[in-house]
Amino acid sequence: MAKALQFDPRVLLPTPSERLAEGTAESADALVEALELLRELHEHKVLHTLTRLVQGGEGLSFQALEILNEPGSVRALRNALELVKVLGSVEPQALSAVSGALADGMREGARRVQEGERAGLGELLSLARDPDVGLALGALVGVLRGFGKSLRARSQHGNPPEADHT
Repeated sequence: MAKALQFDPRVLLPTPSERLAEGTAESADALVEALELLRELHEHKVLHTLTRLVQGGEGLSFQALEILNEPGSVRALRNALELVKVLGSVEPQALSAVSGALADGMREGARRVQEGERAGLGELLSLARDPDVGLALGALVGVLRGFGKSLRARSQHGNPPEADHT
């Protein structure tokens, strides 16, 4: 006797090209945004730097040296080192007191600007009697005296500050 045939219809799976076309159609908006982001990263040389970072080794060090070779980079590094030296010579308590007072003063100034408060002639004349203004002026006079004393000492010892800004 004859046996019945077993028919197993195979489901045809989409080819990789078909899957890609379907995925592209479904994600068109996201792909356009991703391309815009890539374009921006490329124009700002961020993509190039990231590629060098991923490659590591010579690529990254070459990129860093290329950046340091730009005009002003050496001066910026020197300025940063000088700033670190200056901040290292200031006592933390003094820096904290001055920076806190400066922040409070900035907030008060911003408040006056926001509220449109202007200083009149009477207020300017009464500032000399204000203990807060007197304290601030005393601090500024101290900073100016120390600054001037240091400038004079440096110029007498043959170490005047450089004035060349080229």
